[in-house]
Amino acid sequence: MGTPWFQLKEAQFPEKLYVFSSNYELYASLSNRVVALLEELSPRVEQYSIDECFLDARGIGHCMDLEDFGRQLRGHVLSGTGLTIGVGFGATKTLAKSAQWASKEWPQFSGVLALSPENPRRTAKLLSLQPVEEIWGVGNRIAKKLHVMGITTALQLSLTNPTFIRKNFNVVLERTVRELNGESCISLEEAPPPKQQIVCSRSFGQRITTYEEMRQAVCQYAERAAEKLRGERQYCRHISTFIKTSPFAVNEPYYGNVATEKLNTPTRDTRDIIAAAVRSLDRIWLDGHRYAKAGIMLNDFSPNGVAQLNLFDDVQPRPHSDALMKVLDGINHSGLGKVWFAGRGIALDWQMKREMLSPAYTTRWKELPVARF
Repeated sequence: MGTPWFQLKEAQFPEKLYVFSSNYELYASLSNRVVALLEELSPRVEQYSIDECFLDARGIGHCMDLEDFGRQLRGHVLSGTGLTIGVGFGATKTLAKSAQWASKEWPQFSGVLALSPENPRRTAKLLSLQPVEEIWGVGNRIAKKLHVMGITTALQLSLTNPTFIRKNFNVVLERTVRELNGESCISLEEAPPPKQQIVCSRSFGQRITTYEEMRQAVCQYAERAAEKLRGERQYCRHISTFIKTSPFAVNEPYYGNVATEKLNTPTRDTRDIIAAAVRSLDRIWLDGHRYAKAGIMLNDFSPNGVAQLNLFDDVQPRPHSDALMKVLDGINHSGLGKVWFAGRGIALDWQMKREMLSPAYTTRWKELPVARF
């Protein structure tokens, strides 16, 4: 976990420190560019997260050395984005992640490492040096339990009976053991599966103490969550609102709560989602607290807005809802302007400060870097 800047800004550092606020728009743009560059050199690419991808390198080893291919990938991405990446090759996703971890851990690999079935001693050596908590998919909670059992390295985990692991943990960790032994259990997903949940949440730039400010924040998060829902071409039926104070505040009581509302029919209309989110907020709001964070969660997705109603349910769908939301999204994505719902307010003093924001070099014309010759 990172350390908040306010806890570090008075600290002394041996070198000059450059500090930037989070810039999600820039990160997403560069992530998309990296994926596009990788797709130019690999026939199959799975974007696992905003900063991780899996590539299908089968067959490439017959044409060229895999580590040479990894260096080609690094050079291609560096040339196209200015970003440095680490590349790891393995017979399975888990082994590839272990190789990629090692490529960053030891400078002598220069950011590229290949583990192949033809060199089992190299694989065993790496796994013997990798702490079990650094294995892909093994979190701190599971790692602590493994430590109690005397399993502290990836090699020790790979030598453990998979049936024993499944009995004492779960099938997910069993797959990890099998993957460490070169048995592929996790396939490449070129098309990501439909999301099961959408969360929109932010910490506030300053503590919120009034209901009106909190309602504005909830409206904005609900609006963004609804936009993401339509981007997934889904409808939702459960809308949850959560609020909480800072668990690190000194001499302040902690309060956190969540409330959920279930709609009679699935929706992706921002108006319905905002209304349900505010009703949920009303059930959990307490005066007298300094709130640090709030968020919206959407669940229970379906590909259409149809639901089985009870005999006496009187629910009429909003007329022209899909057409209106399509126009709204089109305006907001065109770059020509921004349309929002009045419930989120205008003067948003509670938003994240981001006073040290880096320029959006790749998404805003006014912030393009200037090249001088």
